[in-house]
This record gives sequence, structure tokens and C-alpha cells, in this order.
Amino acid sequence: MIEQPKQEAFLYEQVASNIADLIRQGTFRPGERVPSVRQLSRQRKISITTVLQAYMLLEEQGLIETRPQSGYYVRSRLAMGLPEPEISTTAPDPTRVSVRELVMMVLEDSTNPGLIQLGAAIPNPELIAAGKLNRILAKLAREAKGEINQYDIPPGNEALRIQIAQHAVEPGCNLTPADVVTTSGCLEAITLSLRAVCHPGDAVAIESPMYFGILQVLESLDLRALEIPTHPRDGISVPALKFAIEHNPIHACLVLSNFNNPLGSCIPDENKQELVELITDHEIPLIEGDVCGELYFSGTRPRVCKAYDHKGLVLLCSSFSKDLVSGYRVGWIVPGRFKATIEWLKYTTNVATASLPQLAIAQFMASGGYDRHLRSIRRIYASFVAQMSQAVMRYFPQGTRVTRPNGGFVLWVQLPDYADSLELYKQALPAGITLAPGYMFSATQQYHNFLRLNAAWWSYEAEKAVRRLGELVAEQEGLTEKHPTS
Repeated sequence: MIEQPKQEAFLYEQVASNIADLIRQGTFRPGERVPSVRQLSRQRKISITTVLQAYMLLEEQGLIETRPQSGYYVRSRLAMGLPEPEISTTAPDPTRVSVRELVMMVLEDSTNPGLIQLGAAIPNPELIAAGKLNRILAKLAREAKGEINQYDIPPGNEALRIQIAQHAVEPGCNLTPADVVTTSGCLEAITLSLRAVCHPGDAVAIESPMYFGILQVLESLDLRALEIPTHPRDGISVPALKFAIEHNPIHACLVLSNFNNPLGSCIPDENKQELVELITDHEIPLIEGDVCGELYFSGTRPRVCKAYDHKGLVLLCSSFSKDLVSGYRVGWIVPGRFKATIEWLKYTTNVATASLPQLAIAQFMASGGYDRHLRSIRRIYASFVAQMSQAVMRYFPQGTRVTRPNGGFVLWVQLPDYADSLELYKQALPAGITLAPGYMFSATQQYHNFLRLNAAWWSYEAEKAVRRLGELVAEQEGLTEKHPTS
């Protein structure tokens, strides 16, 4: 009777150690369920109390987490074995953008079904809500009410704008449906915003690195990009932006505030408030992209810069393309004091956003389907990002760094100095892999040894692809040693 507690204590520690080893070796991966208490009790022929003690120890160690009425799961946390990239360094002067050819080449790869898609940041087609939305859309089409056959001229479909305004309460905004203008995706919202507040030749302060689609918009509008140092977790450096504003004629600032593409950075709330105060003091419009804001992995939905805007200078842009369905091309903008100009620009660009997709999304949101869908995909994407991060840690050579985003589905990887991401892109294609070279994410093409990886399509094949990429990076070191630069 006296020895039993000691033996039992040793046993639960041993069970915990065995499960921990299986987690570290990849048998149970982030986001996956570990054996239930009863199942492990039967398998190991041990008491339920022992299993519970073992799982409590694993929870304390941060390896697993409990989900009510579901069981125990490996925590969807990022591997801590690799350091993060350092805060970016940028050129001091505004630069004209010219990365068109490389961008179009990578986008063309994204339509190739024969390639493992680690390049374009496209959501997993198995995780979008297309089936449910298509059924709603088909029902609307069969009913053929008059409104679906009419132009939803700006500001757009009222039912959808009501839902967007209601949903904006969580990230800190008090909106009316009249504050919202619907668009054909987030990129159109950003494009309209830039057209509303800038003229050709103007300088726009942007985060660096920045999503290449936005760089393409700047290029198409003949705007100059002034890249601002950006932290891989906390986003744009407000002090650096303040210095830039004081030494350059800045006509607009553009940030992806929550889960930046490609960094995955999320500007802390206090920094968002400081950022809005800064642009307000200088009467500079702030264009805010929030297309991944709903894809947070833990805690609560991050606030948006717009929540701190009292002068109508923040133009909040978003869409349903990353978290719901990309093919519907439904986005929206809250343009503040620029609303009349935005509505006119929207009308003169393409008259209106398609009516049926707007109505289908509005009904899906009103039914609660959107919130249920988000709860499901957040867990999955958290698991995918963690698994890809761990794969990079296992397979990439020494000197690699990787971001630790708490939302979205992309990773920004800094390779050893000898590596070249464009060369890696060319080497990966014959291996059936596509990726996004770092060159694409800067107007100055400075990120030669960086790449962005899309974790949304994570699978066994994707893991093999990451392993092959790691081998190709290591091979570049050998080539560098054989052919050193003069």
C-alpha cells in the first residue's frame, strides 16, 4: 500500500515521456488528436487515473491541450528551434516598382495542377465553404427575385453591408451599413483607395516585405514605394515611419495590419493606436488591409487600425477570399471621409460587384454559417502552419530562420546568406514544386535569400516537397564553395 503511489507516479511520468517522444518524432503532429484516455488505458493496460496524470503533465509541458467534449490534441504551436528573421532593413528613398515579370511567372505556376503549391498564397480548396455557398446561390438563382438581376451599384448590396457592419464590432469598429462599400475582392478595395488618395508619382509608405499583388498595384498606378522596416511579429516600425514622414513627402501609408503577407506579423493594439495618431497628426490617409484578420489561431480576434480612427483617415479593406471562398471575388472597404470618391471610382471601374455572390454570402453570415466555418478552419490552419514550420526546422540547413505567425497560413523563411531564392525557384520547378522567391516582396528586390511558403495545402506530399527544398538549399552552399564570387 505504501509503494503504490510511488510506482503509479513513476508510471504516469513514463507514459507522458513516451507520448512526448511520439510528438517530437512527428507521429502525433500539431493539431492532431492523441489517443483518448480510455483508449490509452486499454492499450497500455494502465488505470484511467494514470493516463489523466500523464496528460496533465503533458499539458503543463505545453505539448498538448484539452478541447471540451473533444479530447486531447497536440498543441498547434510553432517550433521554437529556429530563430525569427530580423527586422527588415530598407532603402531610404521612394522607389518605382518593377517586379511584373517574376510575379506573373509565379502566378502562372499557381494554375499548374502538376506542381505542389507552396508558392501563391491560395487557400486550401478543401477548406473553403464553396459547397454551402453554392447551394445558397443556386436557391437564390432559382427563386430569381428581381434584386439578383439588377446592378448593386455602389455602395453595394445592403444585406451584405449589414452583415459586414455587424461583424466589424468584434475587431473594434462601430459601423453602419452606409459606411461600407462592397468591391470585387480586397485588391480592388486597395486599388480604389490608392486611386482616391494619390496621384501618379506620389510616394506611398509600405511595410517591407509587402505582398507582391500590392506592389503590382503601385506599379500599375505609377506610384513610388517607400519601404519601412517591419518586425516579423509586431509589424511596421512606427518610429521608422515617423522619421520617414518627417523627411519625405508621403501621400499615403499602406499596412496589412493583421497577419501580414508574407510575414504573418500582427501589429499590437497599442502600436495600431500610435500609428493612427501619427497619420492623423500629419493628415496622411492610412490604407489598411485586413484580409487575414479572421484567421487568428488563439486568443481573440485582433483589432484593426480603423477602430482608433476618429477623423475618417483610415480606409479599411478586406474580403472573403482567404477565409470563405476566393472565386466569388467579394470584398469591401470602409473608406471614411473618402466614401464619395470611392463610390464614384468603383462605378467608373466596373459599375458594381456581382449581386448573386453578395447575397449568398450575406445569407451564409446571417445563418451563423460564417462563424462556424471560421472556428473550424482556424484550428486546421494553425496545425498546418505549425507542421510546416517544424518541417523547415527539420529539413533546412543551419542558418535558416522562420517566422512564427499566430494567424494566416504563410511562412516567411530566411535562408543562409549563400542561398538565392530565385535560383531555388528555378531548381524546384523540375522537382514539381513551386514557391514564392523573396525578390517579389520588395520594390528594391532586396530579399534574395528569403522565400514565402504557403502552408494552406499541407499534406504528406507537401512535407516531402519541403524536405526536397531543404536539400536544394544545402546544395547551393556546395555550388557557392566551388564557384565563389570574385
